[in-house]
This record gives sequence, structure tokens and C-alpha cells, in this order.
Amino acid sequence: MSMVDVVREVVIDASAATIFPFLTDPALHVMWMGTQAQLEAHPGGRYRVVAMGIHPGVGEFLEVVPNEKVVFTFGWDEPHHPIPPGSTQVEITLVAEGERTRVRLTHRGLPEDAVGDHVAGWDFYLARLAIAAPGGDPGPEVDQD
Repeated sequence: MSMVDVVREVVIDASAATIFPFLTDPALHVMWMGTQAQLEAHPGGRYRVVAMGIHPGVGEFLEVVPNEKVVFTFGWDEPHHPIPPGSTQVEITLVAEGERTRVRLTHRGLPEDAVGDHVAGWDFYLARLAIAAPGGDPGPEVDQD
């Protein structure tokens, strides 16, 4: 099966220095993605984010460049999942555009049949990051009822 790279971008009304901790600090990470996060933001450090309260996304950090980029492996820690932990790679870069910052997320090595779900997922989360990083409240990730 051929593997696909997915690239998504959003321009956020905040500096790279403001946005970067949302990628590395668990307390800030859960404001936009995940109901729980364990992040050891250094090469070889653990990446574990529980999406929607039930789906653990797991990998490890490969590269961490403050205020510029993070790279981590990624997969789902669930039985028989087609994307096992560490099987794909996510790179998030921050590029200043005046007072704003372009956040580019590249998810490499996805199976073709998983592309749609992950495009939708990353669009959902990047939109939440665009609200949270400048100081807004994107609301809960999942319905609380």
C-alpha cells in the first residue's frame, strides 16, 4: 500500500514564541488537543496524547527546536489499529508572517485509507489551536453531556 503525506496549514494571530509551548507543555496542549497529554519535549522523549478522551496517540519526539519546530513519531495505541504507535511522523513548523505565525503540519507515512480521517482531525485541532494560542477558549474537545 502506498503511503501519503498530509500537509495542513493555519495562520495564527500570535507569535511563534507564544504558540510553541502549546506544542510542548502538557497543560497548554490539552487546551487545543487531547484530554490528557504526557509530553517529554526532547529527542527520545515520550509523546502521548489521548484524543477525544479515548484514543491514545503515542510516539516519541525526534526533534525539538524552540519556537521553530517539533517532530515526533505518531500512531494509535489501540488493538489492530492500521497506524500503530511510532509508525508515522508528524512535523509542525512555525514561520513568522509579520505579527502572525504560519503553522504548517506535515503528517508523513499515512496509509491512503487513513488520509481522510487525519485531514479532518488535524483541521479540527489546528482550528482549536488558532483560538487557544492567542488566548481564546475553543471549548471542550468532546461534548460533556
